[in-house]
Amino acid sequence: MLLGIDIGNSNIVLGAFEGSKLLHHWRLPSHQQSTSDEFAITLRALFDLVGLKPEQVSDSIISCVVPPLIPIFERACTKLFHRGPLVVGPGIRTGMPIRVDNPREVGADRIVNSVCAYELLGGPVIEIDFGTATSFDCISRAGEFVGGVIFPGMQVALEALVSRASKLSSVEIVRPPNVIGRNTTHSLQSGMLFGYAGIVDTMVRRMRTELGEDTRVVATGGLAHLIASEAETIERVEPYLTLEGLRLIFERNREGPTARP
Repeated sequence: MLLGIDIGNSNIVLGAFEGSKLLHHWRLPSHQQSTSDEFAITLRALFDLVGLKPEQVSDSIISCVVPPLIPIFERACTKLFHRGPLVVGPGIRTGMPIRVDNPREVGADRIVNSVCAYELLGGPVIEIDFGTATSFDCISRAGEFVGGVIFPGMQVALEALVSRASKLSSVEIVRPPNVIGRNTTHSLQSGMLFGYAGIVDTMVRRMRTELGEDTRVVATGGLAHLIASEAETIERVEPYLTLEGLRLIFERNREGPTARP
């Protein structure tokens, strides 16, 4: 069994695979103050909830955008599974050339998502991740990562607005009754949902002029389904895109020496 671990700025998502089948998945908050012992205990408890045993896991793979957590999870995996994890980064075979000015500065999660998006839909394709940041990752017709766009995620934007406006308070990001809000809550919800859906559609149309009008679009992240219900350009939502990408990259590194992407 393979354990995929995606460590983001806000959440840690884990998935247990048996072959190509995702059997179980979990989501935890990211805490940089936690120790490897605490994470090992948490992992064991999650396994217990679904009847898994650590000895059933033969391998693990990590994608991380919070560098201080990498050694902590490496130690936690080694303690539980008696084998260190594969960490996505320079030297790992992804099968996807990185055609940007500085490949090392591209977040591991963006590469993992791009690998899976291209595997699912071919190229050209745009992968949109609605996380702490909203990121658009662009893959060419030839399967090359050619860059993208990053701007604040919906929750981050809402929190920033509320913190700077004394009369505004945080709201749940859901679909309001109308685009024109009749109260402050609905006005904020409209701005977040319809505003971000409009941003998505505008950005995708602009990117298609550079990638090709036949560019496909896939979305992932906690708010992907909500935004996809309002955006015209998102054609597919894959909630476990990152975990599936980790599985694909692990398979590409299972045998033979690793090579730089």
